[in-house]
Amino acid sequence: MNDKQLSIIEHIEELRKRLMVIVVFFVIAIIGGFFLARPIIQFLQNSEEAKQFQLNAFSVADPMFIYLKVIIFIAIVIISPVILYQLWAFVSPGLSETERRVTLSYIPFAFVLFLAGISFSYFVLFPYLISFMTNLSDNLDIQQTIGVNEYFNFLFQITWPFGLVFQLPVVLLFFSRLGVLDPALLVRFRKFAWFGLFVLAAFITPPDLFSHLFTTVPLIILYEISVLISRAGYRKYLKAEQQRQQEEMQAERERILEEQQKRLHAD
Repeated sequence: MNDKQLSIIEHIEELRKRLMVIVVFFVIAIIGGFFLARPIIQFLQNSEEAKQFQLNAFSVADPMFIYLKVIIFIAIVIISPVILYQLWAFVSPGLSETERRVTLSYIPFAFVLFLAGISFSYFVLFPYLISFMTNLSDNLDIQQTIGVNEYFNFLFQITWPFGLVFQLPVVLLFFSRLGVLDPALLVRFRKFAWFGLFVLAAFITPPDLFSHLFTTVPLIILYEISVLISRAGYRKYLKAEQQRQQEEMQAERERILEEQQKRLHAD
């Protein structure tokens, strides 16, 4: 019981250390974000989508809120590889040497996919959504008065989810490579996964069929790619597991043979 409690305490202490590292890097990234926020805000304000509106500040503090939100956004993007590495370092003691080496290589791909998800949502999906909203307002003869805080909030709500959803291939590959996830389950529950993606798309798109499909189809394609990748990872796991069992059997045979030889020499 004491050993178990000590183990739990050690895990909590290790988690605390990992979180402290993330906090330190986050503070450093926040400082760097102060220098990057202004040009990024100006870039976003000068985009074709933003130029369609006269962005207004409905509160004296709105410019400051925008500045802080962009700084935090930048900081999280910058330290996302650090966050992934600390998560890997926390679970790596329970992995074999081969598993540690393989799963560590996933971190760069996860970071690239995170940027790809944000880029897809901003450069592909976001312009279409702005165009849809603008055309709808024109058809209803509604004069839009857009707050700069609301504009950036909408932008962040669109980009963040896709940055996270695009991690799906790496997450499934990670669990498949460890043997925790059988890709057959992904195929068996495919219809439920598609329905979940359909519901997710409904939360981040306007309520029209075309924009819904415009978002759902890439998510479904991403899921199917993830299934294929996880199959490859699971095959590698099975091969490694088979090799490990063969090595254990060989070691056991050698041990038995060595014991028999010792008995013969003793006799």
